[in-house]
Order: sequence, then C-alpha cells, then structure tokens
Amino acid sequence: MTHRPALFAAVLALGRAGSNVGDHWVQSDYCARVKGATDDKPVYLTTDDPDDEPTVHGTSDGIKACAWHCLTYTATQALAVGAGARVLGIRLHPGAAAAALALSFVTHYAADRRVEGGLLETLAEKTGKGNFWRLASHGINGAYCLDSAWHHGWETAAALVATIGAKTR
Repeated sequence: MTHRPALFAAVLALGRAGSNVGDHWVQSDYCARVKGATDDKPVYLTTDDPDDEPTVHGTSDGIKACAWHCLTYTATQALAVGAGARVLGIRLHPGAAAAALALSFVTHYAADRRVEGGLLETLAEKTGKGNFWRLASHGINGAYCLDSAWHHGWETAAALVATIGAKTR
C-alpha cells in the first residue's frame, strides 16, 4: 500500500528545494533584470566599461528573459524532484509529473513577467494588499513576499498533481 500523504510531502519538499535553487541560484542576472522589461518601460543594462553604451531591452527581450528563467526554474525543479524521487523509491506517473511541471512553469511565468499592472500587482490591489506590494523598506520587499507566497501555493498544487498515480518501488 502507498502512503499518499508521505509521497505528497516528499514531492513538495523536493519541488520546493528545486524551486528555491532555480529561482535564486540558477536564474541569471540578465533574466532577473530584464524579465519585466516592456517597450514603455525598457531596461537599460550597462557594462563595466564606461565607454560602452547601455543596451536597451524592451517587451520582446522581457518575454524571452522571463520564458528562459521559467524554463531553467522548471528544469531545476524537475531535476530535484526526479533525482529525489529516485533516491526515495517514489515512482511518479509521467503524465502527472509533466502536468505538475507545466503548472509550475505557467504560474511562475504569470507571476514573474512583472510588468506594470501585471497579474500579481492587480491581485494585490484587488485584495487590499497594494500598500504591502509597494513596500520596499525596513528590509522588507512586499512584492517579493507576495511573489514568493504565490509560488509556494502553486508548488503545493503542483505537488498534489505530481503525486496522482504515484507509487513506491
């Protein structure tokens, strides 16, 4: 008999670890800085050479940077969950695992393509969290905290999906 709550807890922990590594260690500086760029609010990047002109990044670059970040983020989660499940003797159903990773990718992109009036900002405003969203003092960044909570919630949903049909070896 398979103890489903234990499988869920293991997959959630593995996915959470992969998420944190993917979001903070694997994400490139370029992606972190450009993923929210738009033509109306471009991102200007400079080099260490004071004679170089800054490069300008608009909507197209922002979309690509966010997609690349979400791809590496999801791949890191897949590696963490896949390797951990193997070590723990958990056999995930391939379709359920793929659906969970797709859910993680899509919801991560929706949150991280942080353009003015974007999904999380709109949700924060509509739920009375607008002031917290804009908070950026006292060592706290409200947007980051709400972003993180969004990801944790969807990672939990993804772990539930991933464990559909899971078994132990």
